[in-house]
Amino acid sequence: MERTRTFENVPIWMVISCSFVSLAIVAIGAAIFAGFTIWLTIPYLVYWLWIEIRVLKRSCVNCTCYGKVCGFGKGKLCALLFKKGDAKKFAEASISWSDVLPDFLVFVFPIIGGIVSLVRSFSWPVLILLVALVMISFVGNAMVRGSFACKYCRQREIGCPASMLFAGETEGAGS
Repeated sequence: MERTRTFENVPIWMVISCSFVSLAIVAIGAAIFAGFTIWLTIPYLVYWLWIEIRVLKRSCVNCTCYGKVCGFGKGKLCALLFKKGDAKKFAEASISWSDVLPDFLVFVFPIIGGIVSLVRSFSWPVLILLVALVMISFVGNAMVRGSFACKYCRQREIGCPASMLFAGETEGAGS
């Protein structure tokens, strides 16, 4: 079996590609909520920011990519905001689907909002945003994670609980 090479610092084009997908999801979600009221858009954006900070504080501080350019650019960002944690904790951690549910809600909430909007009053722009959101959330995320960010990640080789969860593995990636 051929082993995929990992990057100490990923190429900037990968960071841009991966970040574009994440930011596109949030922008589309915000646009869908803006169709209702700004008072739904603001809590949605605050929720997204909370999720990002949560990931930085719980995962990125302990990742081997801390302080480095990772696929999502969070290693460098985390080093600017938080003190380095223990890399051993990252590889030893385990997560479940309930742990990642809050992250999924970043695209699930706007999908629900888009459906409600369409039921209330059909709109082609909302339908187009909804289809784009679903495509980017599933196809875009799978592509950037499977082909770029996670594929070349050094932490995945050492042991990444998220990688193991999505791969359906029960033992460490480094095993």
